[in-house]
Amino acid sequence: MHVTTPDWVKDAIFYQIFPDRFAHRQTAFGSNGYPGKVTNLQPWGAKPTPRGFQGGDLPGIIDKLDYLTDLGINAIYLNPIFASGSNHRYHTHDYYQVDPILGGNHAFRELLDAAHQRRIRVVLDGVFNHASRGFFQFNHLLECGAESPFIDWFHVHEWPLNAYDRDAPKPNYDAWWNIPALPEFNTDTQAVREFLWDVAVYWVEQGIDGWRLDVPDEIDDDSFWQEFRRRVKAANPDAYIVGELWREAKRWLQGDQFDAQMNYLFTRAAFGYFVGKNMNQADTADMGYGLMPTLNARKFAAALNRIHNKLYHPEIVQAQLTMLGSHDTPRLLTIANHDKTAVRLMFLCQMTVAGAPNIYYGDEIGLVGGKDPDCRRAFPWHDKSLWDEELRADVQRYIRLRQELPALRRGDFQILYAKGQVVVYQRQYQQQTVIVAFNTADTPHAITGPAGFTSQLPEQLVSPGESFAANGVYWLNGRSARVWANQPDTSQK
Repeated sequence: MHVTTPDWVKDAIFYQIFPDRFAHRQTAFGSNGYPGKVTNLQPWGAKPTPRGFQGGDLPGIIDKLDYLTDLGINAIYLNPIFASGSNHRYHTHDYYQVDPILGGNHAFRELLDAAHQRRIRVVLDGVFNHASRGFFQFNHLLECGAESPFIDWFHVHEWPLNAYDRDAPKPNYDAWWNIPALPEFNTDTQAVREFLWDVAVYWVEQGIDGWRLDVPDEIDDDSFWQEFRRRVKAANPDAYIVGELWREAKRWLQGDQFDAQMNYLFTRAAFGYFVGKNMNQADTADMGYGLMPTLNARKFAAALNRIHNKLYHPEIVQAQLTMLGSHDTPRLLTIANHDKTAVRLMFLCQMTVAGAPNIYYGDEIGLVGGKDPDCRRAFPWHDKSLWDEELRADVQRYIRLRQELPALRRGDFQILYAKGQVVVYQRQYQQQTVIVAFNTADTPHAITGPAGFTSQLPEQLVSPGESFAANGVYWLNGRSARVWANQPDTSQK
């Protein structure tokens, strides 16, 4: 099986932005190509509501690019930005127009150029399983009924459509999760297929660096995604295609459809090991995580080994989008029950396993929140007292560590030790070897230190009092970690 993925993804550190809540610019709207600024916005930082807008926009993101580069970010994943009647913009009205509340197409062009000038890649969210009631072709059905020329664009069961009938038990057309606002496309219709493929290619030709695909498994058609890949890669062979697939995804990760999945397999395992019985799972049961089991070292090591060496081709493994949270999940710190030591260890693990790390905006400063919409709070630029500056500094150091050690970005993966609550693994690339050790127990554990290796973490990032004994035995203190490398050579790719 011949599998290729974009080479740049191996070196990527992604930052996921929910546009309505990340940043906003107070000026520059209503002139110079921008649409007028809207009113009736919630105050920035107000409690999120399902329908309220807080006015985050693309110029605001441009203004914060220096913040991202300082953190170490070189890729952005943007939640949907196309014209929509919802704050999350998964209800797409027009796939060729950026939402005017975000600044329109002009603002996106400026963001794309500003990001690329800083060597930051930009990946967009592609919502191709369903549209919205405001999507032109579906609105045509609402106006014209069974005589509409677009009748075969959707799955209609009876007329008239009950798109706004709140008393109906469910819509009389196929809709995502039976939500009337989200009519599902009929992708058996060739015109629909061509439309969606054209949207994908259009934005790649405009300069985006790839697509994150929303619920792609609900378009249950390998040929659709195979052609999607063929056309996108013809427009840009380096375009990244990553699917929102919450479970094992071998069907879609054979090299002919997606480059990777959002690696929630890793996320669930990381919570189980680093947070364990202390997890706050009040909001996880009815979303993609489900109930996450507590893992000891042996089970966590088995999960990591399966993710790295059992499921997928090595190229796919290196391209996985490695997550600790997203817009669909309660916040990292919230599930961790405000255990900042566990959060620090999880970030370090994320930066030392294979795949492209993805930081959900605000997790690096300890933003909290429950399930949607609470996990979509505004970034508190207005109040730095809400920032955990120490956590951000640690995340910045872990990113720098990954950037300085090629083996962490491109190396293979091997478990060296797993006992009790201690896991040790190795990453190896060319002549460089990196060894990573975690101890999530409260008590210290003795391990044999690698001879000739040097420590790669500043002392303040681990528990004090750790040292090598003369016989090479190392006491790894409780709830701490260590990283060693034999050759920290930044001249390698």
